[in-house]
Amino acid sequence: MPVIEEVAKVSFERVGMHSHIRGLGLDENGKAKFMADGMVGQVKAREAAGIAVELIKRGKLAGKGILLVGPTGSGKTAIAMGIARELGEDVPFVQMAGSEIYSAEVKKTEFLKQALRRAIGVRISEERKVYEGEVKEIEVRKTRHPFNPYVEIPESVIITLRTKDDEKTIRAGREIAYQLLELGVEEGDVIQIDAETGRISKLGTVKEEEGLFFKRRVNLPSGPVLKIKEFTYTITLHDLDVANARGNIFGLLFSSGAEISDEIREKVDEMVKKWIEDGKATLVPGVLFIDEVHMLDIEAFSFLARAMESELAPILILATNRGRTKIRGTDIEAPHGIPIDMLDRLLIINTEPYKRDEIREIVKIRAREEKIDISEEAIEYLAELGEETSLRYAVQLLAPASVIAKGGKVEREHVEKAKEYFADLRRSIEFVETLEGMLK
Repeated sequence: MPVIEEVAKVSFERVGMHSHIRGLGLDENGKAKFMADGMVGQVKAREAAGIAVELIKRGKLAGKGILLVGPTGSGKTAIAMGIARELGEDVPFVQMAGSEIYSAEVKKTEFLKQALRRAIGVRISEERKVYEGEVKEIEVRKTRHPFNPYVEIPESVIITLRTKDDEKTIRAGREIAYQLLELGVEEGDVIQIDAETGRISKLGTVKEEEGLFFKRRVNLPSGPVLKIKEFTYTITLHDLDVANARGNIFGLLFSSGAEISDEIREKVDEMVKKWIEDGKATLVPGVLFIDEVHMLDIEAFSFLARAMESELAPILILATNRGRTKIRGTDIEAPHGIPIDMLDRLLIINTEPYKRDEIREIVKIRAREEKIDISEEAIEYLAELGEETSLRYAVQLLAPASVIAKGGKVEREHVEKAKEYFADLRRSIEFVETLEGMLK
C-alpha cells in the first residue's frame, strides 16, 4: 500500500515526448486548428482522427481499428494519444512496439492479452477518505535506477495542497510520484488523492486557459484538504486480473510477468459485469496503440483480428512507416506488412512530414515542457535543422544545448555546438562511408 504522510511546511519536470498532448485540437465543427491541445499541423490527419473519435463515441467502430501510416517523426503517436485524450481524461492509453512481443518472458498471445486488458478500464465510484485541493507546490525527488545508474527514476514526492480554508503538505512514495508524472500534474492543478490506495484523479486547473495547454477550469475547493468524499477512479481489467491472481485487490497492481489463467480472467469479467449491472461501476474502453506494427507476425495478427470482435475490446490503433513488405513469419508480401483480411478492418490515416512553421511551434512546445529558456534565433535555427534533417533530431538537440548553455538561455551558438557533438543521420552515414572509402 502506498505510504502517505503529512509533513511540516517545506522543480517538477515533465520530459515525456508527448506529455503536452491534450487532444486533437479541433473546433466545434471538427476542423483542426493550426495549433491547439499540444498538436501542431497535420490538419488532414487530425480531422480524420476526429471523425474516428465520433465513430467510436457512436459505437460505429466496433470490430474495426485505425492504421496510421507515415514517415518517422510525423506525429503518429501524438495523434493516437490525442484520440485517447478526446475520449476522456481517464481513458487508458497503452503504448507498445510490435517488436516487444518477442522479448517478453511470456508467450506472444499472452503478452497481447495483457496489453489488451490494460487498455480496458473499469470506473468505480465510492466514498473514501481523500486529500483534495489545488497543487500549490510539488517536488519530485529522483534517484538512480537500480539496474541503470545513468537513468533517474522518481523516488518520492512532496506536494502541498490547498483549499479556501486549509493547506497541507504531504510526502508520498514512488507509486504516487509515477502517477503524478503520468498525469502531467503541475502547480495550479486540482487533484484528489485516495488516502488508502494512493490513486490520483486530476479534476482540472484553477489557472486561466492558456490556449495550447487548455485544461478544464474548476473552482478552488473549500473545506479541509483531508475529507470524506465520493472518489471516482479507473482500474484496468489487467490490474483486476493480477489482483485476483494474487488474492489482493488493492496494492498489488503490477504484474511480475507471469501468465494469468483464462479461468481468472473469466472470473474477473463476471465480477465486472455484476458491478456494472448493480450500478457500482462503468466500463471505459481505452486505446491500445501498437507502433512498428509491421514487426508483428502472422500469429499475432490472427490473434488481434479475433480479439477486435470480442465483447470486451479496446480501441486498436496501429502505426507503421513501411510500404510493401513481407508479413513476418511468411513469404507473402503485403501493404504495410499487414495481412489483407486485417487491413480490411482498418481505417487508414496518412501523416505527412512536418513543415518548417510546424517544426518551429513544436520546438517551442518542447522547450516549454522541458522548462528550457531559448531565444527566437535558436528556435528558428532548430526549425531550419528540423526541415533539413528531421523533427526528432531538432527536438533532441534541445537538452544538449541547454547543458552547453549551463542552464541559462539557449542561444543559436549553443545549438550549433550541440550539432557539432551530435550528428544527424545524413552526416553519420557520410562519416562512415568516408571511412569505408579510405579502407578500399
